[in-house]
Order: sequence, then structure tokens, then C-alpha cells
Amino acid sequence: MPDTFDFVVAGGGHNSLITAAYLARAGYEVVVLDARSEAGGGASTEELLIPGYAFDSCSTGHTLIQINPLLIRDELGLVSEFGLTYVDPDPVAHVVFPDGEHFTMWLDLDRTLEEIRRFSAADAVAYQRMLDEFDEVKGVYGQYRFTPIGYGPSLDEALVDHPAGRVWMRRNVMSAWEVIGREFESRHIQAFMSWMAFQTAQPLDSPGSGYLAYSLVGGRQRRSWSVPLGGSASLPRALVKAIAAHGGTVVTDTLVTSLITENGRCVGVETESGDQYRARRGVISSIHVKALVDMAPAESWGEEFLYGVDTYNEGLSSFASYYATTEAPQMRAGDSGSVEAVSAGWAAWPEDVIEFGRGLRQSRIHRPGMFLLFVTPTLVDPSRAPGGGHPIKILSMAPYDAPEDLGDWDSGGKEALAGEHFGILQECAPNLTDDTVLARGAKSPVDIERANPHMWRGTIHGGDRGLAYGGAQRPVPGWASHRMPIDGLYQTGATTHPGGSITGGPGRNAAIVILDDLGRSLVEVVGGGSAS
Repeated sequence: MPDTFDFVVAGGGHNSLITAAYLARAGYEVVVLDARSEAGGGASTEELLIPGYAFDSCSTGHTLIQINPLLIRDELGLVSEFGLTYVDPDPVAHVVFPDGEHFTMWLDLDRTLEEIRRFSAADAVAYQRMLDEFDEVKGVYGQYRFTPIGYGPSLDEALVDHPAGRVWMRRNVMSAWEVIGREFESRHIQAFMSWMAFQTAQPLDSPGSGYLAYSLVGGRQRRSWSVPLGGSASLPRALVKAIAAHGGTVVTDTLVTSLITENGRCVGVETESGDQYRARRGVISSIHVKALVDMAPAESWGEEFLYGVDTYNEGLSSFASYYATTEAPQMRAGDSGSVEAVSAGWAAWPEDVIEFGRGLRQSRIHRPGMFLLFVTPTLVDPSRAPGGGHPIKILSMAPYDAPEDLGDWDSGGKEALAGEHFGILQECAPNLTDDTVLARGAKSPVDIERANPHMWRGTIHGGDRGLAYGGAQRPVPGWASHRMPIDGLYQTGATTHPGGSITGGPGRNAAIVILDDLGRSLVEVVGGGSAS
């Protein structure tokens, strides 16, 4: 293998793979370096417990990427050429409330509205109204998310001429709870909407989270919780094939430890083994910005950039537990018996969810408000486990530093918290007795960071996405357009606009910027053409 390429990409998450795939398609010689044994970052599928049981160790649902032109137009051939296939589970979601009541969300809107009417006729009207209002502006938000900062109007500028623009300007700075508490009267529907809005780990009372009360429900009501057949890793695997098809290379088990700079320009990277990969045209990073700034001399970045990174907030850390079982959860559903759902959960009361979010910042867990998402993808993709078995994941949040009542994460703390979470799942799905569990495991925020250093302090979305850390503020004001202070260095991934989750937005946006700097356009590339 040569040691010099047009572009060297440090980090192999789905966003950096997307950037690399566009550049390879444009005819540039690209190499991607990833520290793990398989590229993909948070879009990974692994046999974590026993052979044959394939767990999505981080992300499972890929709903947000469905509106990315990458997939809408199949710009890289991921669907038509490289086998990427999605299924849309129905029901969309099922939750159990603290009082034993339950709620099921269906792809059939009328059926969902019927469920809401069990609790409040007025809330069914409000739900329909929210969907209609979101439909009117979702194109504006989609365009904003999938356009690099500086390459189009700001969100406020885009909304100013919209008939409802000023209403949405207000909603953009409200919290999710301010929206939910205003629109819905039923305590149960408020709890369900809060459970949905909290799924990107943005605190329910966080200013700027109001949009989530609309977008997450709106997206899933339209297309469910889109799941890739074969596991979350099917997305990066298709991207690796796309890169290879155009002459690019992905190298795994290779940790980048430093940037190589010469005469103020980034010209390559050095790995843990001492190998150097040099770049003729540029280096692209998806390394977390907190670590990236330590990979070159401080004076290379400038004081303002370093201040921006120093004050960048990690957001809420995640906690996950995994179970290989012989049965899928049969979620309580009142007189109708039970419901099986790929996406299920325990929906705490809103005031407890708010307190849960506040407590996490103080290294404590407010038990009554714990967010719990139960994921069973084998209900639509039985290929992930043998003999009718099921890999079940429970996703929640926890402080990076273990609360005192649990002790150290590595000395029994994570097993204790995982036990609490599984106990709640058993209350929601009584068929999951201990006899149905073949193996179990848990990952604390510390474990999540160890497995993937890009998940700094156990955060899986690249950092807080509140008002201070989103859009033109992400990762640092003045440096939100993927170009970094060091000439020749670009940044993509969850620390860049529009942030974490499986959206592909940062990856495609970075490709637009880099191609523009080369005098090219992404439209030209996906329509053909070669590198100059």
C-alpha cells in the first residue's frame, strides 16, 4: 500500500465513510483509518455475548437518515448497488406507564389517534395538528440540516419568509417540555411525547429542544423507526463497498495519534504504530474535537478555537445493557393482552423525566424518571439470532462518574444499574423470566468511551446539541463549515452540524465543502465526472 493519498480520513464512523465515499466517487485516492476491527463507529453490530446473537452496540434506528439526499436519491448506490435495505416496523413503538397503562403508536395514523383518544379526545386533535404543522415546515428544516453552515441561509433566515416562520422561530428556542405541556392535557400522552422527545439525549427542559417534540414523532409517524436488515453495521458495510468500488481503501485496527503539520498545513497523520499516511490534498477527521486539539501544537489552533473546544459540553452520557434471550418481550397491553414492538419503553411521568435529566448533570440518578428504551430488532429481522432467539438492548442514560449508591462502574455498579433496568423491563414484559436469558452484559459510560474514544465521556451524539452547541456554534463558533484552523484539515462527524444520531448529514455536508474547495460540486460528482 502506498503511504501518500489525495485524502487521508482519520476515523471510520458512518459520516467520515460518507465523505470518503463521495470523494472516491469523484476520482480522488482516499484512505480511511479506523481504530476498531470494523469501521462504522456508532453504527456497529457485534456478537457481544454469545455466538450468533448480533447486537447493535449503539444505534439501531436509522429514521433520520431516510430524508438525507444520500438515500432519497441513492447518490452513492448504497441501495441499488451495495445491498443496503431498510424495514419499517409496525407498531412504531409501545410504552408502558408507571401506573400500568400502555400506549401503542402505529404507522396507521388513524389507529394512533384512536389510541390517543383513549386518554383525551383533545389530545388526538392536538397530535394531528402538530403533525400538520410540522409537515408545513419540515422541508425547511431538512434543507438546513443537509446544507453546510455558510452554504445557505441560517434557520431563522430560512423561516422568515415562511407563513408560519415566526411561530417556529419561537419553537426553536423553547424546550420540548414547554411544547408538550402546552399542547397536551393528558398526563399519559405527555409522558409518551416526553419519552419520544428524549430519545436524542437532549434534556426535556433544555432550551432549543422544542423542535424535537415535533420532529421525532413526525418522522416516526410517517416512516416508523427504520431498521437496516442485517444490523446497524449494514450502513457502514455498504459504504465500505462503495469506497472500494471507486478505488478507495479502508484500513482497520489503526489508531491515529497525531496530525502531521508542515509550514502551517496538515499534510497527514501518524498512527500508534508510528506509520505515517500523507495527504496531497487534505486530511479529514471525525476524531472528537476534544481529542483532536491534542494532536497538533496548541499554537496551530489559535486561542479562540481552543476556548471553543474547552467550553464544548459533552451532554448526557449513555448506559446500555444487552440480553440474549429465547423470547421477545411481550409488552403489557391491558385487556388486549400484549404487544411486540421493535421499539418499546417505559415512559415515566414528565416531571420525573425532567428531574432525571437534571440529576444526571449532578452525578445522580432520579430513579422514577429513568428513560428506558427496549430494542428488539429480531422482530423484523430474525437473521440476527439463531433458533428464534432475540438480542435485546436496553438503552438509558447515566452519569459518567458512577453515583455513590452504585459504587464504581467497574466494581459492580454497572451490573447493579443494569439489574434495575431489566427489572423494569420484566414488569413491562412479564414473559421475560430469568430462565429466558441466555447471557447478559452491560456498558457504563466509561465502557462506551473505552470501546470508542470518539464517544467522549460516554456520549453517543458527539456532545450537547443545545443552543450553545448547535448549528453555527458546532463545534466552535466561526469553524462550523468543516474547515479547521489548520490549513488542509477538515472535520466531520457528530461534533459538526447537524450533530449526532444516524443522519449522514455531517458526512455529506463535509463532502460538499471539500469538493467546493477543489472547484467541484457534489451534484457533478453523483452525476458523473472525474477528479481534476
